Amino acid sequence: MAETAVLGGGCFWCLDAVYRQIRGIISVVPGYAGGTSLHPTYQQVCSGRTGHAEVVRLEWDHSVLNYRQILDCFFTLHDPTTLNRQGHDVGSQYRSVIFYTSTEQRDIARTAINSITDSNLWGARPVTELLPLDTFWPAESEHHDYYTQHPYAGYCQAVIAPKVAKARQTLGTMILQPEA
Repeated sequence: MAETAVLGGGCFWCLDAVYRQIRGIISVVPGYAGGTSLHPTYQQVCSGRTGHAEVVRLEWDHSVLNYRQILDCFFTLHDPTTLNRQGHDVGSQYRSVIFYTSTEQRDIARTAINSITDSNLWGARPVTELLPLDTFWPAESEHHDYYTQHPYAGYCQAVIAPKVAKARQTLGTMILQPEA
């Protein structure tokens, strides 16, 4: 049985690269959510004027992975305490946000955010927004699986590769092993 989640935690290329390696993930689609314009483009979203966040829409097999595990991975991959930024990526399009698709997802996400707050995991309170998903707009095709397509690009080497390495180190059995 497949489920869907929509998450934003900085540049969607980073989340896309890691979630493609998580056991039980069926599909990862980068895109945009949370804004006001219809059919936004990458250039429009990057301007910061549309209100959209760069997000990934995940579909996963619930018999392998549950929503809380999806969120635990999400909170490992980005700093949920920085408002409208991740590293050098600055703007509301890079905000930490969970778009829920059901009341069950909302409640699980709220519990996860409270756990992060209570544990002081990041040394500061999370600013992660928790919003109902209105519309998800898929990103242009060149943004899908960007890291695999451009592994030697500067951004991929400087930003995405360290996140992939961190995921491999910290997520253990959730990560698919490379094929021999």
